[in-house]
Amino acid sequence: MAKISHQELLDAGVHFGHLRRKWNPKMLPYIFAEKKGIHIIDLNRTIDKMDEAAAAIKQMAKSGKKILFVATKKQAKEVVKEAAKRVNMPFVTERWLGGMLTNFATIRKSVKKMQSIEKMLGDGTLESVTKKEKLVLTREKEKMERVLGGISNMNRVPSAVFLVDITHEHIALKEAQRLNINTFGIVDTNSDPNKVDFAIPGNDDASKSIHILTNFIADAIAEGLAERAADTGKEDTEEEDNQEINYDKIMAGSDDADGKKGGGRGKKGPGAGGGSGRSRIGGGGPGRGGVKK
Repeated sequence: MAKISHQELLDAGVHFGHLRRKWNPKMLPYIFAEKKGIHIIDLNRTIDKMDEAAAAIKQMAKSGKKILFVATKKQAKEVVKEAAKRVNMPFVTERWLGGMLTNFATIRKSVKKMQSIEKMLGDGTLESVTKKEKLVLTREKEKMERVLGGISNMNRVPSAVFLVDITHEHIALKEAQRLNINTFGIVDTNSDPNKVDFAIPGNDDASKSIHILTNFIADAIAEGLAERAADTGKEDTEEEDNQEINYDKIMAGSDDADGKKGGGRGKKGPGAGGGSGRSRIGGGGPGRGGVKK
């Protein structure tokens, strides 16, 4: 994975935390200093945690697992949406619906309804209905797509959730914890880093900071997917090689079988001679009959 330098993080403002009066004492290990009443995040710890989170999420992507991106803050919506689309992962950037994970079956029904309306609008099924009814369905579809469009291809509960600002996305975090889903998150100085499995200390308010941290995670996922594709291709090649080897064995076995069959026919030759011997024994029958006479 590509390394990010301290200078890049500084330029993006990743080191800026919240005011001292808003801090969470559990973030103390990740705070470098205080300047003008604002906490400064230790970027050495940030880089360590970034590498740790990236390694874990890369392995999950390599295993074919889904990672859900969640960011409903205004400055994070577009950044997270683009990053998630780039690696073909589900995302929620408008509004987190209560029960989106814990009541996933109901959410899937809403997604199917949205897809059904979209299909009807596309294939001309609604041509016979009135303009008002068609307009109502169109607006309903747009509203559902805005909220559920990012998870339309998510057929099961994700294996991990990536959160931008775990304090703001506390409902999503609680649902993930309840289902024992792995959690990754950008954690600012006003949050509790112990609430997520992989906390990345950094500024979760500046769009530049969110961009560099989110795309670092997305790059790790992309690498995991690339390795998975490479391994799949390698397995297919090995299977083809094994099939050729097995075919050679079959051909070799058929030659051996023909040889054995030939030997069998050779053995039948003497057997035929034996048959003639039995015929001689049978010929003795009339002789014994002559004695009786």
